[in-house]
Amino acid sequence: MRLLIALLAAMGPLTAGAETAHRSPYAGMEPRPLKSLSDREIADLRAGRGMGLALAAELNGYPGPAHVLELADALDLTSDQLAHARALHEAMLAEARPLGEELVRHEARLEALFASGTIDSATLAEQVEAIGRIRAALRLAHLVRHLSMRDHLTAEQITAYRRLRGYTSAGAGDHERQHHRP
Repeated sequence: MRLLIALLAAMGPLTAGAETAHRSPYAGMEPRPLKSLSDREIADLRAGRGMGLALAAELNGYPGPAHVLELADALDLTSDQLAHARALHEAMLAEARPLGEELVRHEARLEALFASGTIDSATLAEQVEAIGRIRAALRLAHLVRHLSMRDHLTAEQITAYRRLRGYTSAGAGDHERQHHRP
């Protein structure tokens, strides 16, 4: 009898482990008002923040205007450079905020269609394509500002920017020297 009790006690944790092995990483997200976006993502979209959309530029030596403005003193920006960074940042926000709002609305519509059980293949395709177009426009709004910002900084400022942002990988400096327009 003691052996049977010990065996059953030992099996208890094994069956509990089996339950957690199948647990979804999405468990706990069910109460979110908008399942596909976290509260932080919604706030970032509405505020026009980058959310990593411009990493291809940022990590390859194309500084973003928002971060250039944050580092303006350390980068020793000229008044023209500072004005350009401000103008780029304002233009980016003016473009990104409405796109972020639009993306949140489309994600909410998709959510509502699934929640109501009224979605069909054609509507699904329309919604996903619309969301894709908005995401592409949002990414472009951020990336194009990185492209323009880089053209208004010196190679030394770009190197300093990378150092100040903590980017230490090799290779980007060579690209900067080869393609930078002073």
